[in-house]
Amino acid sequence: MECPACGSENPPGFGTCHRCGLALPAPAGGAGPSTLTLRPDSQGSFIGRTIDGKYKLLEELGSGGMGIVYLAEQTEPVRRRVALKVIKLGMDTKDVVARFGAERQALAVMTHPNIARVFDAGVTETGRPYFVMELVSGIPITAYCDRNKLTTAERLELFIPVCQAVQHAHQKGVIHRDLKPSNILVTIQDGRPVPKIIDFGIARATEHRLSASTFYTEQGQMIGTPDYMSPEQAEMSGLDVDTRTDIYSLGVMLYELLVGELPFDPAKLRAGGLGEIQKIIREVEPPRASTRVGTRKETKVEIADKRKTDPGSLERQLRGDLDWIAMKAMAKDRTRRYASASELAADIDRHLRSEPVLAGPPRASYRIGKYFKRHKVGVIAALVVLAAVLVGIAGTTLGFVKARRAEKKAVVEAQTTKQVSDFLVSLFQVSDPGESKGNSVTAREILDQGAARIEKDLAKEPLTQARLMTTIGEVYMNLGLYRKAEAMLNKGLGLRREKLGDRSVDVGESLHDVGDLYRREGKYAEAEKVFQQALDISEKMLGQDHPQTAQVLHSLGILYDTQGKFDRAESFIRRSLEIRERTLGPDDPAVARSLNSLAIVLWNEGKYAEAEPIFKRSLAAKEKILGPDHPEVANTLTNLAILYKTQGKYEEAGPLLLRALAICEKVYGPDHPQVADSLNNMAAFYEEQKKYPEAESSYQRALRIWEKALGPDHSDVGIVLHNMANLYRNQGKFKEAEPLYLRSQTIWEKSLGLTHPYVGSSFRERATLYREMGKWAEAESLYKRAMALQEKELGPEHLELAQTLEEYAALLRKVKREKEADVLAARAKAITDKNSK
Repeated sequence: MECPACGSENPPGFGTCHRCGLALPAPAGGAGPSTLTLRPDSQGSFIGRTIDGKYKLLEELGSGGMGIVYLAEQTEPVRRRVALKVIKLGMDTKDVVARFGAERQALAVMTHPNIARVFDAGVTETGRPYFVMELVSGIPITAYCDRNKLTTAERLELFIPVCQAVQHAHQKGVIHRDLKPSNILVTIQDGRPVPKIIDFGIARATEHRLSASTFYTEQGQMIGTPDYMSPEQAEMSGLDVDTRTDIYSLGVMLYELLVGELPFDPAKLRAGGLGEIQKIIREVEPPRASTRVGTRKETKVEIADKRKTDPGSLERQLRGDLDWIAMKAMAKDRTRRYASASELAADIDRHLRSEPVLAGPPRASYRIGKYFKRHKVGVIAALVVLAAVLVGIAGTTLGFVKARRAEKKAVVEAQTTKQVSDFLVSLFQVSDPGESKGNSVTAREILDQGAARIEKDLAKEPLTQARLMTTIGEVYMNLGLYRKAEAMLNKGLGLRREKLGDRSVDVGESLHDVGDLYRREGKYAEAEKVFQQALDISEKMLGQDHPQTAQVLHSLGILYDTQGKFDRAESFIRRSLEIRERTLGPDDPAVARSLNSLAIVLWNEGKYAEAEPIFKRSLAAKEKILGPDHPEVANTLTNLAILYKTQGKYEEAGPLLLRALAICEKVYGPDHPQVADSLNNMAAFYEEQKKYPEAESSYQRALRIWEKALGPDHSDVGIVLHNMANLYRNQGKFKEAEPLYLRSQTIWEKSLGLTHPYVGSSFRERATLYREMGKWAEAESLYKRAMALQEKELGPEHLELAQTLEEYAALLRKVKREKEADVLAARAKAITDKNSK
């Protein structure tokens, strides 16, 4: 039977289209297997009826395996047309509605332009659950592409925002679990096609465990869509499904968009019953897209025509990148799939830009081919010149030239090394008693003299000059002398660019160092710009799996974490960790650093149970590799202690903080920003134990160090000011606290942006100050601002939001609004309970 929406031919007896999932017309002579009426409820059609007093059903839009969708007129609190879906009989109404009630909180924060919003949910007067969604006037993405004969590139460009929308939902903690063409409708907005994902979260809210006997309904219709179902989802245990199940479904749809066929023939997939379906999904590898497009001679011409090409050209378009991308997304082992939907979208974008894709094999010939495709004119011109030269040069001469080049390179490296060695020897001669006239000379003075002499003594050796400038700049940076570091690093970068060009590996390393400095100085926009330039050079010159590439990815992850962009931070750091573990081995210090950074991001996301073992693994690795008194050991000790303190494990946290502070003071000296960081954490620990004098002393010392090293407007200065304000407030020193809150908030808004989570914390803590001062109206206004910002930026189940809800509830109790307070307190408890599991 032909589907009226997408035109696909379906085997006899199918209730829904195997391709787009829409209900098929009933065959003549009786109701088909997909027939779903509401007569058991109302003894008549729902059209014309009003649900819940505000949704008038106007017409039926379609039906599927889970229910029937109506066009409805909403009358209050706003008047608009919506899509209202009534869930079919046979589902456990109480469980469904309870699950969706929780899910709706997550759905409410999704504001992506490619996701249809879910507005409301409830039950009809006869107990049938319903959901109210944004009305999307469109057709399934596969049908749209075929009807409009989109080329392969146009289909990919339309698919990328779908991946980005799925990524947005995953960041908010929502998994779709039923991605398929009928849930991705394409509508026209401002003359352009816009894909919209519908039913987001409904599949999750209505999901219940199915046994083999309930996998089919009485009519023989399958619940769910096995064509797009991941292997772990096909298990039907419901215990091991995460965001990567949506990646698999995206891979199946990508495959279908490319070749016009599903990976597995729908009729064959269902022919053997439930057990065979599960076996095929779990074990059988589908053919590659380029292979599948040529298997059906009677349709491949039509398929190619719908893509404005011919069968041979289509096969060539799919062979290579697109085969690899689709197969990686649909990997049986989910650890081999793309780590995120955004990673899948990025790989598709790389293909469109003729750049190497992550899914592709890192062969030299492959990367050379990509380079040729991007720079075809220049490469052809170069080859013509090269061919003309080669005509007059014998092979032996060419070999001689190569040998001479290698020898020359070795000589240059040796000369550079000697120049560096000679310079350093002369530099340290200042500590000779004959040179220093008996006066003691510090390492800092040696460093300053070296920086002053580089430009004069090495003026004729610019690359040696650049190398030493970079080295001394790094030392200045590690000493916390950022202004001196910036001058050295930028001079070294300039020399390398002048002599080596913009695409040199050395230039990429200098860019990374400058970006690291900018991050430490709080210049986040500048840091991201140069990090991206460094990443581009490293990926192109060294490859996407090189340790230097991993280093830049790691630094970008730290930058995004600092800015509160935790989803991006986690993605970059996980990719860095994977490269480092594979290329360097588990006992390399870089692997331990990536573990520490990943645990920090997880902590910031409120995932404490996940963060703790990763912190411990990082600490054990650093102690083993670097020794017990290394600064990086202190860093992880501090992080683990903060995690323990957050969980109320003070006995475990205290000794770790004291040990970390002792290491930092021993290694860095008393005035280094790293010491200030340890002091700030130590002060917070004292405050928790109500040791207020010790806490204030530590905060004041940290503030002096940070203001001197970083300047008065750095985000770290805002942290210590905010913490001091909390300390004063908790002691009843309200006049001392208020200006510190205001100053810290101003610093954060300027350095981090108006929507950074730190700003939300500032709203909450200042609101609590006003609550204690009896300024209840000002306090309530700030609590509401804090809640709105935290729900949007951190999600509806973050512990920071729970704390705001608790504080707001305390205010409401003071003004005798007990019922409102109970609601907020109950929600805060639910969030806390969920995070403690």
